[in-house]
Amino acid sequence: MRIDREFASHLLERALSRGADLAEVYLTSAKNLLVEAKGQSVEAVESSISFGYSLRVITDKRLGFSFSTDPRDAEKVVEKATETARWTEQDEYLDLPGASPATSGGIFDEAVAAVTEEDAVAKALALEKAALDSDRRITKVRKASASFSSRDLMIVNSKGLHAAYPATAATAQITVAAEGEGDSQMGWDFDGSRFLTNLSFEAVGRTAAERALRMLGARNMNSLKAPVVLDNSVAVDFLGIFSSLLSAESVQKGRSLLAHRLNEEVMSPMITLVDDGTMNHKLGSRPCDDEGTATSRKNLIEDGVLVAYMYNTRTARKDGVKSTGNAVRGGFSSLPAVGPSNLLLAVSGEHVYSGNLFDLPEKCLYVTEAMGIHTANPVSGEFSIGVSGLWIKNGIIQHPVKEAVLSGNILEFFRKVEAAGDDLRFYGNMASPGLLFGPTDISA
Repeated sequence: MRIDREFASHLLERALSRGADLAEVYLTSAKNLLVEAKGQSVEAVESSISFGYSLRVITDKRLGFSFSTDPRDAEKVVEKATETARWTEQDEYLDLPGASPATSGGIFDEAVAAVTEEDAVAKALALEKAALDSDRRITKVRKASASFSSRDLMIVNSKGLHAAYPATAATAQITVAAEGEGDSQMGWDFDGSRFLTNLSFEAVGRTAAERALRMLGARNMNSLKAPVVLDNSVAVDFLGIFSSLLSAESVQKGRSLLAHRLNEEVMSPMITLVDDGTMNHKLGSRPCDDEGTATSRKNLIEDGVLVAYMYNTRTARKDGVKSTGNAVRGGFSSLPAVGPSNLLLAVSGEHVYSGNLFDLPEKCLYVTEAMGIHTANPVSGEFSIGVSGLWIKNGIIQHPVKEAVLSGNILEFFRKVEAAGDDLRFYGNMASPGLLFGPTDISA
């Protein structure tokens, strides 16, 4: 079903006539195509067209919510949402945003929307072939997938807000196995964009192969204290933790070690963390958030100092500030939470190194993969993660390393950042360059 403004307006009118003080309709329609390749043949093709909508109402400071995939359920959705609002607890901070001007970079690509099944198959096969052709030691591809999607979204509420936009996305992802030196190692890569021209499926395949090959012959190392270089993909994994710590929702619930620390220096003064929903072609870019508030570019941490949190409408009202346009939903069946649009780590220019970061220290561990970063404690900041990578001396790779452990406090760790590479890269909606950290405890 196509997105229909009249349908949304009808839902609003019915909700208000049943006693709702405020009402919001969220509608989305999407077309998705996924192809998986294996052994230079097609392993799976999944094509789908979906539609869904939800109704959120606020009555006497109480929240009601309902959703459906069938327009014929409209009256039931209205009835359930308004009835639910009679029984939920009162929440004085509930509200809906008003209309606001919204702009964003290019997020819709006709080329992605027009991709055929034949085109998608060719991209997935090219992705796998690029990995296999990289080296004869690449013996297996566990998964090579190419996905293409286009979506229409509309948000309408009783405060006069009407936001609607189309968006596209294309992604490439692959996991490969390399065998040699009596060893077997895995390599992975991912890339995505809203525009097809920004995405090289072959480059993703070659990068995954390179990552698997460089780890052949990995061995354990002795415990020591040494500088650490994080590959940009691992640095992005750490950004996932900061996205939670910088959420006003987490702060207000006492689940963030950044609570009550505004205007304090919380990491190295060379670091700035930016959230920007207006960037051209990025997967997190959009004109408005999932409540209809305009997105923008804003610094969250500036020169190491915490200057702002991310807010949606409810959390902003609770703190007496304006929403930052960071409402996110898992889909039409979810209520708005708080999350980043495009979160990126920037380092001041004089600290950016154009060569290999591991050339700078006499010796270091170059971390290319980390396991368990999500287990970091968001309240204390303590973490202990398994890592693998390369042991470097005088800029020369000595041997790959497996089963090492990094542990510490995430804020103290990010105070040790001494330099960054010029290799800023997005993985999904987060981006970071490689980072060099001062001496860090490494356990065997």
